[in-house]
Amino acid sequence: MPEKRKQKTNKRERSAIENFKKKLEAKAKQSKQWRIGLTLAWAFLVMLWVWIMVIPIQYLCAFLIVKMDLPVSDTALQAIFTGVVYAVSLVLTILVPWKILGMKTTRDEIGLRGLPTWTDMLLAPVAFIAFMVLSTFLLMALQAIAPNVNWEEAQNVGFNGIYTQFDYILAFVCLVVLAPICEEIIFRGWLYGKMRRRMSAVPAILLVSLLFGIVHGQWNVGVIVFTMSIAMCILRELTGTIYSGLLVHMIKNGIAFYALFVNPAFGGAAVGMFLLAL
Repeated sequence: MPEKRKQKTNKRERSAIENFKKKLEAKAKQSKQWRIGLTLAWAFLVMLWVWIMVIPIQYLCAFLIVKMDLPVSDTALQAIFTGVVYAVSLVLTILVPWKILGMKTTRDEIGLRGLPTWTDMLLAPVAFIAFMVLSTFLLMALQAIAPNVNWEEAQNVGFNGIYTQFDYILAFVCLVVLAPICEEIIFRGWLYGKMRRRMSAVPAILLVSLLFGIVHGQWNVGVIVFTMSIAMCILRELTGTIYSGLLVHMIKNGIAFYALFVNPAFGGAAVGMFLLAL
């Protein structure tokens, strides 16, 4: 009899332990899902807030420059505005969750470990070609499926009055250097790093790329940058850093800059609409 009671007691204890483990696993799963949703929602809200604040920030920059009586051209004003918007985006995306929600972010998580390698540099042109091919076929397919959508809608990149060499340099720095760096840190860096810790590669790649396409605000541009983001997320997965993807982003924006501002005939005749998305 004592032996049977002991066995029953042990059985109850094992059952209680198993139930406790199941509850812990369920809570961990709920916490994981909650953090995934929170991260995505925060990234989207930041982009939405930046969209809403774009015009007020632009007017504020213009007001301060006029108030201080600074001799600033339209291109320089746009460059200042672009820098402020990206700075605000980085602070809201990374620093605010860190300080308020305790979502600490490391350099490894952002993908800024070490320095660019030869592997990063060699993979970038391969990924760029793959992205161009995928974008072309995807746009052709979507044009056939939805012919009423304006798939050739021009993108307003903000730099409309470029006249001097200094204006060209400012526009180049903002569009080909600053924009890729900030966008890669936010999307393939911070957001992908957070997503990848809580899910497998494929859903993380698709979620980050979908959000990246949405925040660009146009169907044609959204499709182009969606496919580009897939290529750059794969590079992040392969290399563990954002450097190779950053090079892809700079290459594309550099060619688009040349096609838009330096030689528009080149953009129309040679590279096609899909390169003109910045």
